[in-house]
Amino acid sequence: MEESVSRKQSRAARVEPKPGRRPRKGRFRKAVTFLFSCALIGLACLVVLALYLRSQALPVGTFALSSQMYDMHGNLISSFQSGKNREFVPLSGIPKHLIDATLAIEDKRFYDHIGLDVRGIARAVVVNFQHMDRVQGASTLTQQLARNLYLTQDRTWSRKIKEAMYAVQLEMQLSKDQIMEMYLNDATYYGNSAYGVQAAAKLFFGKNVGELTLAESAMIAGVPKGPRYYSPFFDRDNAKERQELILTEMASQGFITSKEAEEAKREELVYQPAGKKAAVVQAPYFRDYVRRVAIDRLGIDEREFDEGGIRIYTTLDLDMQKTAEEAVTRALPDEDELQAALVAVDPRTGYVRAMVGGKLYGDNQFNRAVSTSRQPGSAFKPFVYLTALQQKTVTAVSQFKSEPTVFEYDNGRQTYTPNNFNNKYPNGLIDLREAIAKSDNIYAVHTIQQVGADKVIETARKLGITSRLEPLPSLALGTFPVSPLEMASAFAVLANQGVRVEPTVITRIESATGKLLYESKPKKEKVVEPEYAYVLTNLMKSVFDPGATASRVAEQIKRPVAGKTGTTNTDAWMVGFTPELATAVWVGYDRDRTISAVESYKAAPIFADFTEHALEAVPPKLFPMPDNVTSVYIDPASGKLATDKCPNPRIEVFVKGTEPTEYCSDQGTAVPSDGKDAPKKTGRSWWDDLKRWWND
Repeated sequence: MEESVSRKQSRAARVEPKPGRRPRKGRFRKAVTFLFSCALIGLACLVVLALYLRSQALPVGTFALSSQMYDMHGNLISSFQSGKNREFVPLSGIPKHLIDATLAIEDKRFYDHIGLDVRGIARAVVVNFQHMDRVQGASTLTQQLARNLYLTQDRTWSRKIKEAMYAVQLEMQLSKDQIMEMYLNDATYYGNSAYGVQAAAKLFFGKNVGELTLAESAMIAGVPKGPRYYSPFFDRDNAKERQELILTEMASQGFITSKEAEEAKREELVYQPAGKKAAVVQAPYFRDYVRRVAIDRLGIDEREFDEGGIRIYTTLDLDMQKTAEEAVTRALPDEDELQAALVAVDPRTGYVRAMVGGKLYGDNQFNRAVSTSRQPGSAFKPFVYLTALQQKTVTAVSQFKSEPTVFEYDNGRQTYTPNNFNNKYPNGLIDLREAIAKSDNIYAVHTIQQVGADKVIETARKLGITSRLEPLPSLALGTFPVSPLEMASAFAVLANQGVRVEPTVITRIESATGKLLYESKPKKEKVVEPEYAYVLTNLMKSVFDPGATASRVAEQIKRPVAGKTGTTNTDAWMVGFTPELATAVWVGYDRDRTISAVESYKAAPIFADFTEHALEAVPPKLFPMPDNVTSVYIDPASGKLATDKCPNPRIEVFVKGTEPTEYCSDQGTAVPSDGKDAPKKTGRSWWDDLKRWWND
């Protein structure tokens, strides 16, 4: 028994590990545990680093990013270039051949890596080690973009580390297509102060980037490697050699066929003479106004606006803008010093669809469309008449005697003596419709004296007039300066049945990374009851009747339209609207030079030309009549209800309860308001109007 115990003890002594040594299985387990822990810690560090990079805002680029401005349809209007030759084009507008050429020569795995091409780095290390020199690089497009945007070109390790971090940040915050779009537009230099593919296309070939051929695209793609070496303006042989290399690479990578590559190599390229400037900016006055609004009203930092690559989406319609510019050009010869401004607003949304601030932006950048320096003249009268209609102190048939008159005000301490145009007076009673059609000044001052100038100012403010106004009798004749933008937006309230929508030029602004910086929410408010807006609109249609102030352009407009002319010694206005568009046109000289009789009629033709062509694709629409409006036949001579014994009756509209109740004659039968069995009117009938609106 003792011997058995002794054997066990002996075996135990033999298997007991020697001091200082551990079992192999335990060491392996601990090594695996250690490596696994390191991997977890490394993974956690990578996750933390990724979260940190994602949360950090990218710095403001040392290489300025152009801000882009778009119209209501998403078409590019302009790029804000900060003095550099740069013009933005969305990725969809860049030829696939140019994108493929760039990928083939610069970064063929661009759509697969995360900003850093690990395979490319490994290959470059091996090649450079074999040659004991830096003969091959591994920078991705994203790294190049990061370097050009945020860093210098110094070849230091610290710069390379920052470049890698910024590249990863760009990949985390932007899509691949956004990075490619930025690279081709903002961060690529082609020499001769040209940045981006659109500037390069115009610089080398005098065309838009979307018109480039395969051969031209390959040539342009080769230039950024070194503009001094590969630009056809500096070394045409080097440029051609690199173009052929790119075409070969495109074929080997499957972007094109070998046959296409060979045909492109043989294509003769026709270069633009160096130094030729790009085309003039579109809608330049609107562009300047958008910049002012973004910085002064919306609080966009000026440096961010100029260099932050923000995208501004606007209300402009480029087609309508072109129509406006052409209308002004047709009416005013270039050699003439006479100037013009035009603003068109959609009454339903408040969106500014077109803006012309002058005849030639290159000669003078002063924006007359938003300048509050010109008197509107009689174009201001609708605000007076709207006030009177709302107070029920006048209706369409209210009469005043139009003759030379001295008006007293300020409790009789002062007088005011207005004159009619060319000192012509009916020297008899006229009603409101005739006063509007003929733009009678005496009638307007009678009205403002009756309703109160302070009440007229209240009305103007509700409609959106913000310029300085004073409660004087001369206010009725538009003696206080306003801007065309104010006038267009105020008349838009009438077109929109009394609902004012705040005028808007910017719908939203996005940062370079797509973050929403601003989105418009135009305020809508009913400031006029629809029945009063309609009655005034109906009266303002008479401006285009025979013998009225805008009768000369009546035949040009084939749709229902209302408006008001305005003339001073230095200014000519035509402000009018359809249900879809309110437009203000001003014509005059910049230095208070008196306009001639002929020049005073130039605003209306511009208005008619623009309105008809801008809406040519829109079917004509009648102004909708509110429920609280009634129409009756009246006797123009007396302003009373017409009977079949009254000569020349006309149909007139009234807010219900304000229509006449007495008849023009105790004898005869009342003319029914629906027009049945009504005596024929003299002049143009509603049927003539309808045919004119729908014909042509």
